[in-house]
Amino acid sequence: MKLNAFTVKTITTTVLAFAALASGAAVAQSCPEKNINYWQAFPAGGESDISARHQQLVLKKRCPAIETIVQYKPGAGGGLMWAQINNMPADGYNVIGVNLPHIVLQPFEGQVQYKTDDVMPVYWFHYTPDALVVPADSPIKSFQDLIKMAKAQPGKLTLAGSGTNSANHAAHEKLNLVGGVQTTYIPFKGTGDMTTAVLGGHVTGAMSYSAFAINNKGKVRALAVAMDKRHPLLPDVPTFKELGFDWIDGAYRGIGMPKSTPPEARKRMSDLWASLNNEPEMKELAAKSGFELVNVGVDKMEPFMKERIRAYTEVAKRMGLAK
Repeated sequence: MKLNAFTVKTITTTVLAFAALASGAAVAQSCPEKNINYWQAFPAGGESDISARHQQLVLKKRCPAIETIVQYKPGAGGGLMWAQINNMPADGYNVIGVNLPHIVLQPFEGQVQYKTDDVMPVYWFHYTPDALVVPADSPIKSFQDLIKMAKAQPGKLTLAGSGTNSANHAAHEKLNLVGGVQTTYIPFKGTGDMTTAVLGGHVTGAMSYSAFAINNKGKVRALAVAMDKRHPLLPDVPTFKELGFDWIDGAYRGIGMPKSTPPEARKRMSDLWASLNNEPEMKELAAKSGFELVNVGVDKMEPFMKERIRAYTEVAKRMGLAK
């Protein structure tokens, strides 16, 4: 059957209209129906806060009618917020920033009011490698300098970190082990508080993350990063592997929800965070801040957490937290 020009135009217009409707429906489905309460376990200014602000920005551009309300309940290295996670409304619109290895290591010590099983992650969105840093004006110019000074003055060198029984704390213990030294760990509520101490010269340096070194470039000197290869934004900083140590590690950041949140609501939020990670602007923001994007949603969560708990249990044994 031969179609005349009018018929072809009508069909084409109809198809395009349906396509537009379908596209609009897809966008609508990817936007939450209500504002999101995004609870942070650390103070403003640290890596968790920076990543939350990135997500807030990208989500706002996609869903202009929706607000991501970032709120803070810092304390106990994140443990204060995580002890309250299951008291939050399970309406599908309350998400809580969660961190690894923190939620595994802290319960081993027994000083927090939650267990690892109490925390239900629904998405892990990025990974930040460990980094050893000192103030830019420090007389310590290299990793070798720090080790030499630490051996000459056991226990005198102080290294700041975010939280107790956290990724920074675990990395500090590993530094003492592999370097054969004794340095003193000084915990802070979060990276924001730690930054003041490092830049003010109140501590020798910090066991932090690559993101900290990048976001404070010119103010701090990174001595080593726990990556397989050098970071493109820190090309002059050696990896621990280059220095002769089998050390590739860091912290994972993600979101959790109250355990009573319905499975379909957890899946919707997991899918939303996955879509945010796929946005070009998110990839650009993460790269500039030194974050390595990862995508672990609810469909991959169980095997991922089993493997991480196994690995961090070994870390807990090394730190004397577990038998």
